[in-house]
This record gives sequence, C-alpha cells and structure tokens, in this order.
Amino acid sequence: MTSKVFSKELSIFLSVLLVLFMTNCWADEENVNPGINSHYYDAKFDQWVETFESPGREVFDEKETILQEIQIQPGMRIADIGAGTGFYSIAFAQQTGEKGLVYAVDISSDFIKNILLRANNQSLNNIKGVINNQKEIGLSKNSIDLAFICDTYHHFEYPLTTLQSIYQALDTGGKLIIIDFKRDPQISSSWVMGHVRANKNKVIKEVESVGFKLVEDSNILERNIFLTFIK
Repeated sequence: MTSKVFSKELSIFLSVLLVLFMTNCWADEENVNPGINSHYYDAKFDQWVETFESPGREVFDEKETILQEIQIQPGMRIADIGAGTGFYSIAFAQQTGEKGLVYAVDISSDFIKNILLRANNQSLNNIKGVINNQKEIGLSKNSIDLAFICDTYHHFEYPLTTLQSIYQALDTGGKLIIIDFKRDPQISSSWVMGHVRANKNKVIKEVESVGFKLVEDSNILERNIFLTFIK
C-alpha cells in the first residue's frame, strides 16, 4: 500500500471516528433551556396568529426583503423549521412552484394543521406538515436544499443535537439560514436579554461545531441577525 493511499484511508478512518464521537456527545447533550417551549405543545393557531403576524414584528414587516435576500429558486426543497403560523411556509411554496417542496416543521400540531389548511385554501399542493420533537426535525437524509430558522433558534432546547439533525437532512451544498434576535446589551430590550440565550458569536460557534461553514453575515435587519451557512 502506497503512503498516499494509506494517508487517505487514515484520514477517512479518523473522520468516521470523529463523527461517531461527536454523535455520542450530541446524544448526551443537556437541555440548555428547559421549559422554554412548554406553552407551544398545545398552542392554538388562532391565539398566536396576531402575535406572529402583526406590524412591529421585524421578521413579519420585512418579509419581502428577507425573501429577496434568500433568492428562492423554482424546484427547491425547503424546511421552514419552527414554522409557527406558516407565513414563510406559504411564501416559500408560492416561490418554489409545483416542482418544489416545502416542509412546515413545528412542535405544535395545531400550527401544522392550520398551515395545511391555509395551503389548501390557496391551492398550494407542495407543502408537507411535520410535527417534530426537541431533538430532531423529522426529515430524512439529503432531503432538503435549504433549512430556514426564523426567530426559533433561541427556542432550541438541544441546539447541537437539533443542528446535527438539520445537517443530515440537508443535501450536499445545502444552506442553513438563521434569523434570530440580536442579543446585545447596547441595543436589545430587557426582554430579549432575558429570553434569548445566545448572541451572534455563540450562534456561529455552535452551528460551525457540527460541520457548517458561515458564508454570509447580512445586516439587512435592524433587530435580528441574518446568518447563512453551507453544508
């Protein structure tokens, strides 16, 4: 066996060992924010739609700006993780077209039920609902081109385990977009400082620790970070 071949096989072997080691670490990850989602399991769509889709919420007000920045292409496979009332899921389905596919992912069964009702009322047949848990998004390997997480990352109780689930679901070269509150004592409200666990640097560190690479840190939003990673 030549030294070049041996070196390649050793590299592959070490990579496999690293994946197995990290997977075991993620499986044992402690809950970083116990109870933060307790009120969402039995949440009712009608009680939250005005909160999520009201003027003054930046990710709602700037929806068109965000969609333009993402540059959705026809035929894309997208997971809207923490879909809530689904206004981004619906927009994605409209932009990906009939050959595209959108997974609306949320822990609330009532949210998912009503997103699908919304889609049916608009004759959108390219949305699938997924009720996930706190550790996995519930999608198969290499099944999506884009994972979209909007004002939901700070609700991840097991961030590294969930990120690994997202990493596996993304196809090669797939992108992960995270939009979340800026946690900065200079500009953030006391509510954000108390509610949001990680600032931008910590989010980047956590996401890159599972294998993603940061490719863009956009400043199009005033009160939210907008980070794009690639698998």
